[in-house]
Amino acid sequence: MQHDIFIVGSRKLHNESLANLLGQETGMRCAAFPDFSRIPRSEPGKLSLILIDYPQKDLERMLGSFERPGILTALFNVEPEKGIEEKAIILGIRGIFYEYDSLEQFRKGVSAIFNGELWLSRDVMSKCLLTRKERSNQMGNVEISLLTQREREILSIVVGGATNEEIANKLYISPHTVKTHIYNIFRKINVPNRLQAAIWVSKNLSPSI
Repeated sequence: MQHDIFIVGSRKLHNESLANLLGQETGMRCAAFPDFSRIPRSEPGKLSLILIDYPQKDLERMLGSFERPGILTALFNVEPEKGIEEKAIILGIRGIFYEYDSLEQFRKGVSAIFNGELWLSRDVMSKCLLTRKERSNQMGNVEISLLTQREREILSIVVGGATNEEIANKLYISPHTVKTHIYNIFRKINVPNRLQAAIWVSKNLSPSI
């Protein structure tokens, strides 16, 4: 079943042009709307991705008022160094596209999000992992303390969306070794897959301010 992409924002011409381009690139139904209230309901079992033209006022309230099954959300036109990534993850945002991102990055990011991944830069996810702040969730602190430095490094790359082969090439180790590390990491932090690992990182770790 084909997925839908809906773009929400006030810049009508700009967003309609982006919708047309993404439709051509992905083969999905793409449309632009000025606000959430205009977005049609998707068919049962069908996923929809809402791309929100950032900045939007009261983003948290907006997302809270629009809860439907099968809806994924991402931000685009985000300014670099804005520092909104951690909050976005906590709000359930699945991806962030920056002002300078190309159409090809949009295509790859949309595909990744529909495949259950977070679309965030590896630098962002590395900061969330390697420069953590103390949180009240002591269980998370205990779990991260069980990871070796190598496992922390691999986890930061995993939640950034890298494949096992990409991790192996980056760290100059075999794919089998990567697979073993990932198995041990998931067991230690008690998650079943990459998406849950990324969510675990967003809940238990945060970048320094």
